Amino acid sequence: MVCEGPLFSKLVFWGPCTLIQVRSPPKSKRRLLQSSSPLPYSPLNVVHNGKTCILFRAKKLAIRYKNQTFVDLTERAFGPDAPVDTRGSICSKDKATLSLRFGDVEDLKGLIIRLQMSNTFYESAGQNWFTLDSVHIHYNWTQEATFNATEVYAPATYSYHCEHVSSLQKYDTLLVPSSNADSAANWHITFTDFQIQAFNVQSNKFASASDCATFFTPAILMGLITSLILLLVLAYALHMVVHLKHIDRYEEHKATVYFPRSPEAECPDKNSL
Repeated sequence: MVCEGPLFSKLVFWGPCTLIQVRSPPKSKRRLLQSSSPLPYSPLNVVHNGKTCILFRAKKLAIRYKNQTFVDLTERAFGPDAPVDTRGSICSKDKATLSLRFGDVEDLKGLIIRLQMSNTFYESAGQNWFTLDSVHIHYNWTQEATFNATEVYAPATYSYHCEHVSSLQKYDTLLVPSSNADSAANWHITFTDFQIQAFNVQSNKFASASDCATFFTPAILMGLITSLILLLVLAYALHMVVHLKHIDRYEEHKATVYFPRSPEAECPDKNSL
């Protein structure tokens, strides 16, 4: 049997491909990021040699082909009777593939979504980092759309969480078509409340999440710029006040200059008598 795996990435080499077994996890009340609201669905659980190697969940998974309406795959992927087949998933030390086989969905035949991930050691950071390298949509048996994932990474001992992992611009476009000629330009895919962990899964639970949300959001950035401008104006005003006070103090202490008068100027003019 030929093992399918992720695309070859820079300075990362294939680990051994192995055949795995998959089982659905029992329902639980596990909370994400200390949230008080229960998850709508249990995460997908991929098991290799009796140990969980991939955990994946999303509040919503939707795809759209060309100008057709969005197809919601959430219930098919995470519902109690979800028909999704994950037996094509692969786990190894350095590579992982999550395969979501949906079968025929509306006009799409043999729909499969694959997430290719890597575990790479970076000397500059002194630790391993997990990255989502690409997302593949296989459809109509022979056709494929490939998205490169950008900025989807976390320390290998963490899970990764993001409110939206999507190909849509309004969600920052973390999924980008691999090339202009790729059929991915005809597709849109969005994971809402996305969380995944493909390495170092302990106790069948997500590790602490590294969130994609950045501190410098547009609102915060505009606030910082406005504050900086106000500080500059205030500094200039204080400088002018100090400068004016210095001028006033100089005027107060300025010595009066007396010019001596000549004797001729002090004596009355004799000719005037």
